[in-house]
Amino acid sequence: MRREELLAYCLGKPGAWLDRPWEADEVVKVGSKIFAFLGAPDSQPRVWAKCGPDRVVADEWLHRFPGEATAAPYLGRYGWNALRLDGSIPDEDLLDAVDGSYDAVLARLPRRERP
Repeated sequence: MRREELLAYCLGKPGAWLDRPWEADEVVKVGSKIFAFLGAPDSQPRVWAKCGPDRVVADEWLHRFPGEATAAPYLGRYGWNALRLDGSIPDEDLLDAVDGSYDAVLARLPRRERP
């Protein structure tokens, strides 16, 4: 999957919007919370997504896709993984990860911030 395709998919979610909080790094938010980290456009094509409520559940991705999925730096203990877009992870699984991340973040938003 190409980065541009995944970005378009993320932005198609209800209430999703693009933000650049750190220089060229791009993230997609719903309300005030990030549900997908995409990094800089010229960086290695990856998406960071919340792949479970904790590290135990998120580790299933690491076992299914060794070398293609890694615990996200700084956020890994909260269930976030970095998933390669140009590797062997099927597009459907990448989209499922984004969907799950969006749903998890949306569920924790205050009502006033929900789309």
